[in-house]
Amino acid sequence: MFLLPDKLINRFRAAGQEKFRLRDYVTELPAERIAKELGPEAIADKGEKLLETSRQRLSKAQELLYAADSYAVLLIFQALDAAGKDGTIKHVMSGVNPQGCQVTSFKQPSHLELDHDFLWRCNAALPERGRIGIFNRSYYEEVLVVRVHPELLANQKLPPPAQGQKPSSGKREESFWRERYDSINNFERHLTNNGTVILKFFLYLSKSEQKRRFLERLDEPHKNWKFSAGDLVERGRWDDYLSAYEKAIAATSSEYAPWYVIPADTKWLMRVLVADIVASTIHGLNLSYPQLTPAELAKFAEYRQQLLSEPE
Repeated sequence: MFLLPDKLINRFRAAGQEKFRLRDYVTELPAERIAKELGPEAIADKGEKLLETSRQRLSKAQELLYAADSYAVLLIFQALDAAGKDGTIKHVMSGVNPQGCQVTSFKQPSHLELDHDFLWRCNAALPERGRIGIFNRSYYEEVLVVRVHPELLANQKLPPPAQGQKPSSGKREESFWRERYDSINNFERHLTNNGTVILKFFLYLSKSEQKRRFLERLDEPHKNWKFSAGDLVERGRWDDYLSAYEKAIAATSSEYAPWYVIPADTKWLMRVLVADIVASTIHGLNLSYPQLTPAELAKFAEYRQQLLSEPE
């Protein structure tokens, strides 16, 4: 069972294909709705009790995942600048055993990575069975940032058949992006068929809240390091990015690898939602600890006696 109401969680799960529209989702839940669905105490303590409960459930789930050693879990986080990917990963995963979790942040591709297909560098960072892998950005950058800035494709040295035609506008034809969506869907289906559970989170931030957080980074000395002039350049392409996200999520949200559009204007709510979705998904796998055979159990009395007979 979900810690949070099923109706609340399912509200943020993205419908795939043509049914998905970003306008059907919110960047913030009004306080009265939170109070109604989660209780007024959730607002009073900023969800700390809910988050701690989810973290405890996640810690137990991760231990079971590690012991069962039959599934891997891949969490993908995508967002516009200042939405809170790093903070969410930090707060949600703080109670998980580091031995069972790995975080990979994908930045601008290196020359080596550009000499491979666009899925290669992420494929090399996939979690093994029994572990939780977290992608802070991912192969989706190739249908988000690269779609907004198609000139970046020149660095990928694609052969002419893969490039397709180059319209006078400088934008790629829709068929090119459809091929990339198909590659992603096939890749994720392959992973799922082989025991990797995939959860994808788009942390949906409003433009006004991004502005507030950028100003905070400029005004507070200990946050200055987080600000980059490039952030303002990308902010100028806000509508282009939302369009790219909408198309990508519509094309790649599936039953086997769903997208969740998480309201990111309220940080504590964002973290509670993510933590509960992850914990509940792992518990839903119905895993169990490895069972010893009767012959192995029969040896326990012998092992116990051996330990007890050791000199102090």
